[in-house]
Amino acid sequence: MKTARYIALMLGAAGAALCALAGEKTYSQAGNDPNTYPNPYRLEEGWAKLPAGRKWGSTIGIEIDPADGKSVWVFDRCAANNCRGSALAPIQKFAPNGDFLLAFGIGLVNDPHGFHVDSEGNVWVSDTMGIGNKGHSVTKFSKDGKVLLTLGTPGAAGTGPGELDQPTDIQVAPNGDIFVSQGHGERPNDRVSKFDKTGKFIKAFGKTGTGAGEFRTAHGLAMDSAGRLFVDDRVNNRIQIFDQDGKFLEEWKQFGRPSGIYIDRADNLYSADHQSGDDGGKVNPGFKKGIRIGSVKDGKVTAFIPEIAPNANMPEGVAADKDGIIYGGWTGNMNLRRWQKNATQ
Repeated sequence: MKTARYIALMLGAAGAALCALAGEKTYSQAGNDPNTYPNPYRLEEGWAKLPAGRKWGSTIGIEIDPADGKSVWVFDRCAANNCRGSALAPIQKFAPNGDFLLAFGIGLVNDPHGFHVDSEGNVWVSDTMGIGNKGHSVTKFSKDGKVLLTLGTPGAAGTGPGELDQPTDIQVAPNGDIFVSQGHGERPNDRVSKFDKTGKFIKAFGKTGTGAGEFRTAHGLAMDSAGRLFVDDRVNNRIQIFDQDGKFLEEWKQFGRPSGIYIDRADNLYSADHQSGDDGGKVNPGFKKGIRIGSVKDGKVTAFIPEIAPNANMPEGVAADKDGIIYGGWTGNMNLRRWQKNATQ
């Protein structure tokens, strides 16, 4: 009896260890409450000085200029929920002190969504609505607003090689390869397409589903210093990580239900969750809305910026400058705010 009890105890311990290891791969902090990490940040309202008469629209995209690591690019829906027929520019740039610098893109985008500024300062945007000869496409602008490249067929959705249907985000690798995610709409074609720097289609990977390498609303993209591609798999409540050939590496669920993702120069990861807890708590139960911050080196969450107040919602767009100032763009509540670390931090 003593031997049998010993064997049972050892088997139980081994099983627990295996479970812990299995959980560690996909949920680095499985035993922790995902809403109780420290919040060392203070909120700042009204930082950006908008042009006279301009207000924020649904603010979907935020990027930091690579030249100084502090100037802020913003992609909003033309002071409304979209830019259809608008005479306003959806792309704006602000100095670190909030001064308005420039704007462009008037009349070139129906529904702003994906946003990326590459290492050379070029500005990439995606348009998820096909109306006229615009939409279902990605446009590359120079830093002063000149159109340099278009991916997809503007105005026409497609599922074939190189075709796009409601593209959600863009990420450019150091070698110039371009990754475009998609997965919105009534006919979701969840995948990531890869193009070379000239816009030539290379391959696509992923499909609609819940397994490894499958997506349910591939919504945001980011890349770490090792060249790994991070994909917001929003409806599956996880971030999936791939190499640049589309090989699945691992998944992380500890960063909530991601709508926006940003990885800074120090490999800190910022995940914007603006949907957890919706539908009476049925959406991603156990998680609350907020921005979760951690490191891509170990996958551990170290800080959490919670919802400002009940029903205040949280950002969908997120970025952080080289000084660690975090910027958040609200789509539902139409705003841009930022957070700085408290003086004691």
